[in-house]
Amino acid sequence: MTDTLLRGRVLTFHYEPAGPEDSDAYSYIEDGGVLMRDGLIVGSGDYESVAADAVDAELIDHRPYLLMAGFIDLHIHFPQVQIVASWGSQLLDWLNGYTFPAEAEYANAQHARAMAGRFCDLLTDHGTTTAVAFCSVHASSAEALFSEADDRNMRMIAGKTMMDRNAPDAVLDTAQSGYDDSKALIERWHGTGRASYAITPRFAITSTPEQLELTGALAGEHPDCYIQTHLSENHDEIAFTSELYPDARDYLDVYEGHGLLGPNTLLGHAIHLKEREIGAMAETGAHPVFCPTSNLFLGSGLFDDAGLRARGIQNGIATDIGAGTSYSMLQTLNEGYKILQLQDQKLHTLRAFHWITRGNAEVLGMADKIGTLDAGTEADVVVMNSRATSAMDVRMDCAKTLSDELFVVQMMGDDRAIAQTYVSGVPQKKETT
Repeated sequence: MTDTLLRGRVLTFHYEPAGPEDSDAYSYIEDGGVLMRDGLIVGSGDYESVAADAVDAELIDHRPYLLMAGFIDLHIHFPQVQIVASWGSQLLDWLNGYTFPAEAEYANAQHARAMAGRFCDLLTDHGTTTAVAFCSVHASSAEALFSEADDRNMRMIAGKTMMDRNAPDAVLDTAQSGYDDSKALIERWHGTGRASYAITPRFAITSTPEQLELTGALAGEHPDCYIQTHLSENHDEIAFTSELYPDARDYLDVYEGHGLLGPNTLLGHAIHLKEREIGAMAETGAHPVFCPTSNLFLGSGLFDDAGLRARGIQNGIATDIGAGTSYSMLQTLNEGYKILQLQDQKLHTLRAFHWITRGNAEVLGMADKIGTLDAGTEADVVVMNSRATSAMDVRMDCAKTLSDELFVVQMMGDDRAIAQTYVSGVPQKKETT
């Protein structure tokens, strides 16, 4: 395979920056290079040094654009691509009015595969190269998404949603079929190419104790799989969960009591938490996932990033399409910044870009594979144009530092700011000018 050498301004993170002065946390090179071979990064750094090892490489000159690791989205719903921006109520009504009817269509394998192609295009158009996705209850929807991602050699973590009550029959499984279908999908896809499986009970309201018991058994049998679900997004949801599980100490205890908490557990939303729940997450290493555009759209509440971090909890961040309103991790950071501002919490732009790259990779335990431009990692690269729109261009005339530029992209950027996305070293979109 021909080597590919990318030239441009290179930014990669080594650890989370404490602030703009923490220059040891990242490397920024004005004239940099990234050398890719067979889907991996061979080297990155100063262009002349990298080019010396790039004999006969195809050179793609992206100057003056900025090269970074591809973005990572830790919570997104594949079957909700056609209900984004549906006029909303709050969570439970939104699920019944929009989500469940849309997900019922994914029983049709042809529909699922067609939507999988469009879904993956939307991700890479917005600079996202790794996603953690909920599929529908139908095994065919997970097959479709894994197959599409495999065709692109794209890192995908996904699972068939498990839900056996409190929803229309068209989107229900049973405790046993949810276990059986998930187990078969794990055997087929987990560790195949760049695929990983996420055991996926939707949330406590839509799973019986019997289903969660079998979900816990599945997690025990496959401890290297991820677990993804929802937690404490909405007050009505919490109250209904309490009615369904009266013996649980709190919402999180429903999952904890079935062996579903650990460092590989991703808990979408986690807004309205009790003290005991925060302690349990800190003790088990489970990860809350901040979904700012969704939380605002459904009026769910404000995520306490600083409070959780102060307890030693590492939070992820995600779009939560389709209650989330943008596929862009840039727009996710934009709205996340505002939510934290409302709580007198500051999200510095260097920490923000670390969060959607290496930070989310650390949550997944994959910082040795994705989220950086380090040699030996997977060649997922995003090329950003900080002057992509006329508004960004005029604002950039006054940007004096890297942090200034990144903040412009964070607050004003979207898919138009993504000039190119590479997945396993392969370009995914036509470059914009």
